[in-house]
Amino acid sequence: MNQPEIAPQGLPPILAPVGQPGRSAQLQGILLLLLAIFTFTLMDATAKHLAQTYHPAQIVWARFITNLAIVAVILAPRLRSSMRTRRPVVQLFRGLTQLGSVGLFFTSLQFIGLAEATAIMDINPVLITLGAAIFLGESIGIRRVMGIVVALCGAMIIIRPGAGVFDAAAILPLIGAFTYAAGAILTRLAREDSTATSVLWSAVVGTILSSLVVPFFWQPIVTGDLWYFLLLGIFGTVAQALLIRAFALAEAAAIAPFGYTGLIWAGLWGWLFWGTLPDRWTVVGALIIVAAGIYVWMREARAMQRAG
Repeated sequence: MNQPEIAPQGLPPILAPVGQPGRSAQLQGILLLLLAIFTFTLMDATAKHLAQTYHPAQIVWARFITNLAIVAVILAPRLRSSMRTRRPVVQLFRGLTQLGSVGLFFTSLQFIGLAEATAIMDINPVLITLGAAIFLGESIGIRRVMGIVVALCGAMIIIRPGAGVFDAAAILPLIGAFTYAAGAILTRLAREDSTATSVLWSAVVGTILSSLVVPFFWQPIVTGDLWYFLLLGIFGTVAQALLIRAFALAEAAAIAPFGYTGLIWAGLWGWLFWGTLPDRWTVVGALIIVAAGIYVWMREARAMQRAG
């Protein structure tokens, strides 16, 4: 039986570094990724609401500065030690990729719907799986490949290239998918660092760079919108911590397909907050994606049982 991990320097387990993934770690990684995606879609819905009034640069800046403030408060007793990393270059580029994916996605929300932008962005699990095989040497068996291809087909049914969704604005989340995938791979490379270190580095890099840009696009914030900006940072902080922990615990190729569940949440928020109901093709594509994710998980669980 696997024993629970003891976090160094008094940190809770979710903020501690981990070793090689086992069966229990793989399952934990899947669950944490599902929670991360759910929280990310709440952040995205909040960003879309703000994008109707404020420039994306200001929204991105607010997301990172709030993120940094929350992390700084939580890690105040050990802030300096948490900044120490075994992989400073990797952490720097992790921060750049996160800033890129957030900025591109938030900008796209001004022009296309939340469900459409999420669907395009959710091509990233395919890129993560391929990147994990190329750069990390992780195995991608035929069943994993089949599950991911089927999930991608479901995403393409939702996108429906040529049907008005895939316009110029759709290029933004498409590029964002590449930066997101690169960040996931870099997270795996930096798994020797604690989640606290990775979250702090992302917040610092994103805050510094976005602060250089935001003065050119700043507009006064309405008092009633301050809560939305605060929620944006809270959702982003929680989701990023869960995401980092998920990819530190489990193989990227094993958990990446579960990122597609964001499509379902994005469709739900679009209906609840903006009254836009997904059409039948969106529903069909979402069902295919969920089925593919469950299939990949079942095959992974059986493989881990045999290996154990």
